Amino acid sequence: MLRERLERALTTNQAETDPRSDDPRLKGRTYAIPFDHVWTACVELVKRSRGWTPLQENDLDGFIRVRCRTLVFKFLDDVEIRIGLDDHAMTRVDITSRSRRGRADFGTNARRIGRFVKGLDRKLGAEDGAILDPTVLETWPVEAG
Repeated sequence: MLRERLERALTTNQAETDPRSDDPRLKGRTYAIPFDHVWTACVELVKRSRGWTPLQENDLDGFIRVRCRTLVFKFLDDVEIRIGLDDHAMTRVDITSRSRRGRADFGTNARRIGRFVKGLDRKLGAEDGAILDPTVLETWPVEAG
């Protein structure tokens, strides 16, 4: 897994969450926590994150767009956080982080996503029962209404 991370860091300038990612930082989150609590926590976390400037947020469409400035070289990167309800009415958070410059980010975007979701877990007080595995949820039977 370390080799795949290194290869990805040297060949791409973006990272995004995916429930099937082999990188645990990039799995995103599915919470058994109400949407409004997760939304508020995301907005607060963005506003207090060093180097993050909120550009646009829309709770009806469920997205927050942010400009991030790297600490060392002051490069600008783009982050989009998507918050919504999945098919089981659980709150799903997915993130995309892209570097504006260069062809390799040396893992910056994946680390940024990982730090954000860990901070979000702490802010929400999410414990094991509140963070769900979306790949298991896919096998839940969906009842017809």
